[in-house]
Amino acid sequence: MAEKRLAVLLRGVVVATLIVTLWVWLASLVRRFDPALGIVLPQWLRPVGWALLAAGLGLGVTCVAFFVTVGRGTPAHFDPPKVFVARGPYRYVRNPMYVGAMTALAGGGLAFGSASILILAAMFWGVAHLVVVFNEEPALERRFGNSYSEYKSRVNRWLPRV
Repeated sequence: MAEKRLAVLLRGVVVATLIVTLWVWLASLVRRFDPALGIVLPQWLRPVGWALLAAGLGLGVTCVAFFVTVGRGTPAHFDPPKVFVARGPYRYVRNPMYVGAMTALAGGGLAFGSASILILAAMFWGVAHLVVVFNEEPALERRFGNSYSEYKSRVNRWLPRV
């Protein structure tokens, strides 16, 4: 049993590291468009950006931890959680991992003064929204049935309920 948990943990760490590496690489690529955009972000936004970056990364790490420990899977579509996860950050929003990634990416844009990274974050949100609505939610309803439908009625997709 401990070997299985260790294997899931290692898979989760590898997948999360690869995902973060991909987004850091993409962000570094789009920064070359900053001079052409001609948008200069105010310096006072840099500390705000660092705070958002840290908060987004913290949320993402927490989500991966819940996927690995509670769900016994990873964020990868080819190795999803075996158990439906509705605890931790998932109590407040249905897609906290995406929220964390978007927050970290937007925070990185502010921290590095890059309008291009902010645009990438907005594009990421648009694509994530389409993937969630047209792929992930229908797949989760088929996979987890009534428990997911009930969860959907209680928990918002992107913003927590007040």
